[in-house]
Amino acid sequence: MEARIETDARGRKTVENPCATPCPIERGMRILGGKWTGSILWHLKDEPVRFNDLARMIGGASKKMVTERLRQLEARGLVARRVVDGGPITVEYSITPLGQTALECLDALRRWAETLPPDMVEMGNA
Repeated sequence: MEARIETDARGRKTVENPCATPCPIERGMRILGGKWTGSILWHLKDEPVRFNDLARMIGGASKKMVTERLRQLEARGLVARRVVDGGPITVEYSITPLGQTALECLDALRRWAETLPPDMVEMGNA
């Protein structure tokens, strides 16, 4: 059944048969809308990146936050984690084929954001 919005005589809206599951936009935002998530995927688009290098690329994010986001992305199958032997053990991350499917919308977001006035970005950080 589809959700239906009805308006009463006073102009108040009610929803009949609301969706039990989120709409596609909401689902996508739940996956990619977390702070730093899109940036992490974007930085992994060309090649695997070691954790410390990735944390430096993300600038304003703490290592704890980068770790949390990477774990979420790995759990969802968007990022792969690999332990690299050879001297000190390091960990590198790469984007999976599923993660690469998100790059098109991230690139569209990037292009859109480039058209915005610079002060609009500052307003979003308030």
